[in-house]
Amino acid sequence: QVQLVESGGGLVQAGGSLRLSCAASGRTFSRYVMGWFRQAPGKERAFVAAISRDGGRTYYAEPVKGRFTISRDNAKNTVYLQMNSLKPEDTAVYYCAADQRLYPGTGVAEYGYWGQGTQVTISS
Repeated sequence: QVQLVESGGGLVQAGGSLRLSCAASGRTFSRYVMGWFRQAPGKERAFVAAISRDGGRTYYAEPVKGRFTISRDNAKNTVYLQMNSLKPEDTAVYYCAADQRLYPGTGVAEYGYWGQGTQVTISS
C-alpha cells in the first residue's frame, strides 16, 4: 500500500509555471507506475500525464503536450509535474495517482491509490 501527498499548487498568471510534487510513503515506490490527473469544477477527472516505473517512458494528454513534463525520483519517492506556459483552462485540482500495474494507464480506473489533490488556479 502507498500513501500519496501532493504539494506545489497555487495561483499564477497565465504564461507562468508551477511544479507539483507528489511524495509517496513506503519502500516500494519504484514498483508503482505514477500518474497525474486533474478535475475542473463541473467536469470529470481527466488524465494529464503518466510515467513508467523506471521513468523511462512518459505519456501526456494532448492539451498539455509540450508544456508539461512528468518525472520521478525513485530515491526520493517523489513524482513531479513541471507545468509551463500555463493557461486559464489548466485551472483544476490536480491529483497524483499510483498503481502496481505493469504499464502506465490513462484511465482513472487504472489507478488504485490517490492523493488528496492540490489546487492550481491560473488567472488570465
